[in-house]
Amino acid sequence: PNVFDKSAHGTYVWGIMAGVMQDQFMGAAPLANYYLFQTEDVDSEYRIEEDNWVAAAELADSLGLDVINSSLGYSLFDDTTMNYQYTDMDGQVSRASIAAEKLSKKGVIVVNSAGNSGNSHWYFITAPADAEDILTVGAVDSLAKVAGFSSHGPTYDGRIKPNVSAMGVKTYYPFSDDKVGKGNGTSYSSPIIAGSVASLLSALKDYSPAAVRNTIEKTASLFPTYNFDLGYGIPDFWWAY
Repeated sequence: PNVFDKSAHGTYVWGIMAGVMQDQFMGAAPLANYYLFQTEDVDSEYRIEEDNWVAAAELADSLGLDVINSSLGYSLFDDTTMNYQYTDMDGQVSRASIAAEKLSKKGVIVVNSAGNSGNSHWYFITAPADAEDILTVGAVDSLAKVAGFSSHGPTYDGRIKPNVSAMGVKTYYPFSDDKVGKGNGTSYSSPIIAGSVASLLSALKDYSPAAVRNTIEKTASLFPTYNFDLGYGIPDFWWAY
C-alpha cells in the first residue's frame, strides 16, 4: 500500500529521473508520468522477489508503460540452493529475465542495471540484465572509466552486455527537500539512461522502440566497436535525436 515504506534506494533512483530542485538538480525526465512498484524485500534475498518483478512487469504492461527502469539484479540468495551460476546468465533461466524479454517483444524498452559485482567473485552481470533485447547499463566515473564495481559481460551465450554505460560513481540524486546526495552503483547509472530514453521517445513518436534502442547504441562512444566493460560506451542522446 505504500511504496515508500522500505528502503530509500528506489526513491533515490526515481529522483534521478523525476527530481527537480531549483538551481540544484534536474532529473533526466522530470515531466514524464511514473508508476512506482515495490518488488524488493530489503530484509532478505529469495527468488520470490523475481516473481514480484514479473508481477510488476505484467501490471506495467497492462498500464501501457513505454519504459521501465529496473535497478535490481539477482544472482546469489540467502538460500544457497537458489543461487544462480554464470551458466544461467543466458536470458532463458531467470523468470525476471524471461519477463523482461517478453516486455521488449511487446514494445516496452526495459532499462536494467548491469549489477555491482565487478569486484566480487561473481564478476558478471546479474539477472534480468542478461535478457536479450533490453538496455543493460554499466557504470562509469567522471573520467568515463569503468567503475570497479560495475558488472561485466558477456552473457553466458556470448552476447554484448552491458549495452551502454552512464555515470554511476558519485552520481547526484535528490536526497531531501533541500539537499542533493551522491551515490555509487549501476542502480544510479540505469535511471540516467531510462530517463533519457523516455525523453527521446517523446521526441521520436514515429519510431519503434526497437529502432530507438538501436539508435541509442549507435550513438555510443565506442560504436561500432565495444567491450564487455562498457558495452558500446556512453550514448549521446542529442545525436540520437
